[in-house]
Amino acid sequence: MDIQRIDAYSDDRFSQTVLNQHGAYWIAGNPYEIEIVGRDTAIVRGADPAAFRELIETFRFHAPHITRYLDQRGERLAEYDRVELLTVGLDGIQPSQFFVDEEKLRAVKTFVHHADDIVIQVLPWEGRFVSLDGHTRLYLARNGAMTAFARWFPKQMIIYGLLCGKRKNAESHALDI
Repeated sequence: MDIQRIDAYSDDRFSQTVLNQHGAYWIAGNPYEIEIVGRDTAIVRGADPAAFRELIETFRFHAPHITRYLDQRGERLAEYDRVELLTVGLDGIQPSQFFVDEEKLRAVKTFVHHADDIVIQVLPWEGRFVSLDGHTRLYLARNGAMTAFARWFPKQMIIYGLLCGKRKNAESHALDI
C-alpha cells in the first residue's frame, strides 16, 4: 500500500489540527487523518478501515508515544504497551539541529498546551542526550521547562517535556542553549 504523508501546513483536504500535528496522509486517492487527542491517544479517520492498520504502523514511526488508536466512534482500533517515564533535565539534551522553522513553530504552538504535549526523540551520547527529532518542541520546552520525562526505546528515547511556569514567547529562530 502506498501511504503518502502530507507535510504541508495548508491543504483543504485535511483539518488544520491534523496538518499542524503532521497526521495527514494520502492513500489510494483518499485523505486519511490521525489526530492526537490525548497524551497517548489518537483518532483515525479515512475512507477504508482496511487501511487503518498499516496507516497506524506508519504513523507510529513518527509518534511512538501514541499507543491507543480509536475510530471516529471511539472504538479501539489498536493498542500498544504504554510508555514508561523517567525524569531528565533539559540541560542534558543537545539539539542536533540549531534552527527551527517559523511556520512549524506556529503550528506546534497550536497543540502544545501542557507539559505532556511535548515529545522529543533522543539518543544517549557521552552522558547526555542528542535530540533526533522534535527540535521545535525542544525549543518551546527550553523556553519554560527545566526537566522532562523520558522513555527508553531500543535505539531511541522519547522525552516528554515538563513545562514549569509560563512559556516565553518564542520569536527567535535559533535555539537558545
